[in-house]
Amino acid sequence: MVNTQISFELKNNLSELDTLEEKLNQFCSRIGLVNRCLCEINLVLEELFTNTISYGYDDEAEHWITFKLSYQNGTIRVEIEDDGAPFNPIEAKEPDIECALEERRIGGLGIHLTKKIMDEMVHRRIGDKNILILKKELTDSPLKDT
Repeated sequence: MVNTQISFELKNNLSELDTLEEKLNQFCSRIGLVNRCLCEINLVLEELFTNTISYGYDDEAEHWITFKLSYQNGTIRVEIEDDGAPFNPIEAKEPDIECALEERRIGGLGIHLTKKIMDEMVHRRIGDKNILILKKELTDSPLKDT
């Protein structure tokens, strides 16, 4: 039986982006996912990880960000947990993508893309932890329902 779950922790350091991509590739290879959806999920995870590192911490201490990925019944589920500043990306203001490029405010596009790519987003603040759960329905399910 294929292991359809993976869990790992990364330090709050941008040097961990390669490890994040490697872990995602291992997981997707395990479930047979090697298409455009992999690229989309990679983009989302890199964006959220980078935002957490860049804006979530106001100290120089080492922090750990936990990722849990699972696949079941045609859906990839990602849970990201961090101890950064309280932030709910679901409530983030939508960027004005209609205005001229030179008039656009910096920021917000990554979260906008995340909302467009993922089928479901749920955020919880439990104690000092942000917990973000993302789901992506796969139209071309790589495995039979598990």
